[in-house]
Amino acid sequence: MGKLDGKVAIVTGAARGLGRAYAKRLAGLGAKVAVADLNLRSYEEFEAEAKDMTADSTVAEIEAMGGTALGIEVDVRDHEAVEAMVARVVQAWGRVD
Repeated sequence: MGKLDGKVAIVTGAARGLGRAYAKRLAGLGAKVAVADLNLRSYEEFEAEAKDMTADSTVAEIEAMGGTALGIEVDVRDHEAVEAMVARVVQAWGRVD
């Protein structure tokens, strides 16, 4: 049982870097994680390095380690898109912690 079992988290910028690391860590502690990024799949300009650094691949890694994740495409500069993201997470898991 993890410290965050039953908790629900949203991590933005979760396709790469710190966001990806935080999403995986939260999932490892038992949280359900909404993996949010501008694009679920790789950007063409990142080419080869982007193949393994996408929101979809972050979700896949979390699920492979037994966690629960949901990929969401969102531009956090768009207030309505952020509200829709939160609504989607609440619809899927009942809340955000």
